[in-house]
Amino acid sequence: MVSFPDVAGANTSGNDRGEALEMAEDALSVVLAGYMKLRRSIPVPSAVVDGQETVAVNPVVAAKLELYSATRDQGITKRALAKRLGLSDTTVGGLNDPDHRSHISQVTRALRSIGRNLVIEGRADPVR
Repeated sequence: MVSFPDVAGANTSGNDRGEALEMAEDALSVVLAGYMKLRRSIPVPSAVVDGQETVAVNPVVAAKLELYSATRDQGITKRALAKRLGLSDTTVGGLNDPDHRSHISQVTRALRSIGRNLVIEGRADPVR
């Protein structure tokens, strides 16, 4: 059984630890996408405690979550972001949709246009 203390509703399980952790990545992405669709704040992860596993979402989804949070915090509408980027409202809508396939360069460009940078950090994967 996997749950996320900071993300209500993101619960899943698997037949073994490895499967549960794989399922957890999808569960986390799905629930956070729901937060975006409901216009809710994306929770900031709390500190990891000893013995606790960490699960990361896909880097493109993580970038979209940051774009959503930043534009929401700054009061930037999709239309205003589209104008800033010289893109259509539809294209920018895709950048704000975690289920829409987007290229990471498009999302990082949008982030830069609002004063944010994307930082990707590699970590050793725990033995599964």
